[in-house]
Amino acid sequence: MRISVNWLRELVDVTLTPEELAETLTIAGIEVEDIEDRRQLADGVVIGKILKREQHPNADKLSVCEVDIGGESPSTIVCGAPNARADIFVAVATPGTYLPAIDLKIKPAKLRGVRSEGMICSLAELGLAKESEGIHIFSDETLELGTDVRPLLGLDDVILDISPTANRADALSMVGVAREVAALTDGSLHLPQPPNLSIKTKKGALTLDIADDTACPAYIGTIIEGVNIAPSPEWLQKRLEAAGVRPINNVVDVTNYVLLEWGQPLHAFDQDRLKTVAGGKSLTIGVRFAQEKETLKTLDGQERVLVAQNLLITANDVPVAIAGVMGGEDTEVYEGTQNIVLEAALFNPITIRRSSKSQGLRSESSARYERGVNQIELDLACARAIALITELAGGKVVHQVIADARPDHHTRSIELRLERIHQILGNVKKGDSIGQVEGDDVDRILKALGCQLTETQPNIWTVIVPSYRYRDLEREIDLIEEVARLYGYDHFCDTLPRKTEPGGLNAEEQLQRKIRETFRAVGLTEVVQYSLVKPEKDEVVLVNPLFVEYSALRTNLLNGLIDAFEYNQSQGNGALNAFEIGRIFQKTKDGLKEEDLLSGILGGNLTAGGRWTKGGKPDTMSWYDAKGLLESVFERLGITVEYQPDKTDERLHPGRTASLWLEGKQLGIFGQLHPQLRQDKGLIDEVYAFELNLEVLLKTLQKDELITPRYQPYSTYPAVERDLAFFAPVDLSVFQLEKAMKKAGGNLLAGVELFDEYKGKNVPEGERSLAFSLAYRVGDRTLTDTEVDPIHNKIREALVKEFNVTLRS
Repeated sequence: MRISVNWLRELVDVTLTPEELAETLTIAGIEVEDIEDRRQLADGVVIGKILKREQHPNADKLSVCEVDIGGESPSTIVCGAPNARADIFVAVATPGTYLPAIDLKIKPAKLRGVRSEGMICSLAELGLAKESEGIHIFSDETLELGTDVRPLLGLDDVILDISPTANRADALSMVGVAREVAALTDGSLHLPQPPNLSIKTKKGALTLDIADDTACPAYIGTIIEGVNIAPSPEWLQKRLEAAGVRPINNVVDVTNYVLLEWGQPLHAFDQDRLKTVAGGKSLTIGVRFAQEKETLKTLDGQERVLVAQNLLITANDVPVAIAGVMGGEDTEVYEGTQNIVLEAALFNPITIRRSSKSQGLRSESSARYERGVNQIELDLACARAIALITELAGGKVVHQVIADARPDHHTRSIELRLERIHQILGNVKKGDSIGQVEGDDVDRILKALGCQLTETQPNIWTVIVPSYRYRDLEREIDLIEEVARLYGYDHFCDTLPRKTEPGGLNAEEQLQRKIRETFRAVGLTEVVQYSLVKPEKDEVVLVNPLFVEYSALRTNLLNGLIDAFEYNQSQGNGALNAFEIGRIFQKTKDGLKEEDLLSGILGGNLTAGGRWTKGGKPDTMSWYDAKGLLESVFERLGITVEYQPDKTDERLHPGRTASLWLEGKQLGIFGQLHPQLRQDKGLIDEVYAFELNLEVLLKTLQKDELITPRYQPYSTYPAVERDLAFFAPVDLSVFQLEKAMKKAGGNLLAGVELFDEYKGKNVPEGERSLAFSLAYRVGDRTLTDTEVDPIHNKIREALVKEFNVTLRS
């Protein structure tokens, strides 16, 4: 918001320079982004009067003027403006003047042989307009020649461009900034007080129909008849221009002026146009939400298709404005307007924010409604606007109707403890000594902000917050922040912690990094994907998403990896071998649940020379290749995982999928993508995927024996190897067989490895032939046959007894 320092000084007594004021506001939390010193635009420009004008002897488009600027003799100035003539008052830049708007320093010079001593200025050359057709002519003919032109053009002002934080809705008005400056500088306030109006009602002139008093807590409609639409007086136009608002006419300018002054948006309707749109003699102003397929042409000339989020102002149920955002073109005040309906209303901030966003339309009004306007000062702002309209445009107030559903109390009571202030703020500098914020300082600061304090106990106050800070000051900590802000952050002591220690990673983070490192070591690329996905089934859907296409939270990681695999393949990048650690979100009977998963996808050839060794043909990854990669990760982490057949996941092949179990708990799932899914996605043959529960994995890895493994020396003696072959049922897992062998083999059995599997001819139906290599070893000697044979036979007998296998060797 642009703040005029001259206007501000009318509202509060302040002696600080603009630069000092900007620094004070910025330190207090209201950032001043820019200081525009308008005084420099016309420094050295004075009032002059053209006494005589003659045609330039050597140029058709130039004239030679004798201009009186209050000196001993008139100045001769060559001018190219077509509207230059005798007996007019103009702005004259004297020699030595620098005009920043056109980057020109005025010097005496000869123009086509005629000496010129200055320049008669247009508004563009003074920085007040983008283009000008000629020099500026003053209408007042009683001006004193040679005096400074800046006060007449509003160029004796400095503009502070402030950027208040979102919680400081009060700072989006001149009155709000004046209150802040008064609190910071102990200045006296001089706020405008409109006269008390006595309004007689005109029966049947106007009624209200508020459909939702939550969306519109209060609405004041005032009819003013007999207004005279004309340009606003210069003082009002200059105020608006300084604030960056284009003057339109006296009625509209007043509504904009009150918005800038009090932060209360207003809107003026042409009453006769309202009745035409409404299509009847009686007029009812309504507030309701838009219905499907309704349209409205707004003041910016756009035909807008309204949506259900748009709160509307209606005339006999016909839309005439988007409430709190922008009025309609068909009911705007124009040069022929004679009667107006002035709207002063309160709208719910969330409602206006959604309405503005749905139309991609943001205005000065919506910006203030979105942050919340002061509910108490609605009537005051309305009365101020009525007084200014009747003063500047004439007319008579004939009727006013009010719908008011505001709560009775707009203030808040908060308990504040001095002890808590000391705990939060710490010590302060007091001259050459160190102390603490005193109770008197708290009392002074908060009263300066408009709060009412009652000391209920020693150094404990009950603080009543003023209405204009109602949405900002909600808790004790907010009041403590205000004390710190106005006391001055530069007065607080800088205190470093007494003891500093180097940072470090906790155990869980260290384990996660180890897991990531292990998966990368086997050739997988770590990826990070968005948590937002397209809604399909039972996902958690966001109420207010940034994009409707991605409005749900993901329930698994694997779907995203499959899509990423498909995309990489379609771009000619080959198979994506990747993993991801991320969070998923699910709905349960007890509410929403979040958990972390580790998921991966595998396919194609992992070796660099695959196509060379295969004669140019692309290689595919087998089940054992993919399982081997996963096994190497588990081995590196020091865990043993059990594989069991599984058919629960529809995305995976029902005959080539296994659930993974770790110490009796399900760790996850591993398998080949379902052929139908692979075909639908157009993927290469044999793509494998896995998904692991990260919490189960981390709990196991946090065990002491895995975090700090014990050293075991390698045996220097050779192992004794024996083979074992047998027929076993197809549904009997290798893991179960290996587990039974290790149990029966005891400490002598150093390793078990499956090296052959066969199904087909000469194998009984429903069975398969398995061949294992068993290694026997101890650390202090080479085992003999007499030591190995009994253990080997024990293993054979255990397999026959427990699984009823048919031994072949």
